[in-house]
Amino acid sequence: MIKIVTKTPQELEYLGSRMAELVAPGDFIALDGDLGAGKTLMTQGMAKGLGVTEEIVSPTFTIIHEYETGRLPLYHMDVYRLKQPEEMYDLGYEEYFYGEGVTVVEWAQIIEPLLPDEYLGMEISVVPEGRELSFVPHGDRYERLIEELTGCDYSKYR
Repeated sequence: MIKIVTKTPQELEYLGSRMAELVAPGDFIALDGDLGAGKTLMTQGMAKGLGVTEEIVSPTFTIIHEYETGRLPLYHMDVYRLKQPEEMYDLGYEEYFYGEGVTVVEWAQIIEPLLPDEYLGMEISVVPEGRELSFVPHGDRYERLIEELTGCDYSKYR
């Protein structure tokens, strides 16, 4: 696991923007953290980095927002209100999880049994210095993405 601390909201947003430069069609980002930790801000940074022109807001009540104006489609999900993972079946989640866009899911631990075999897990925590991001890559693709993002050799952290 690699950890990064961002000191300001702008740094967190920039990190999301930088990550967007590295994502590819079909990538899946699982965000977790307490209310107000910065999950939506991270997604806003990713949207900016992808070139999305629409305003990015948390899809808490609609569960899924689709943004098609960027370099890749962005599927932003907030599953906080789901009672059980099976509710995702009614939403046709597989089209998003295994589609040609980038899927970002806030509160991903709620639907953990449905997560793809390979994805990038990210926990955002509030710490005295700002926000601490803990990256847990699941699969070689995401290990390489973290190496590119952080400049760290991920093999040291296995």
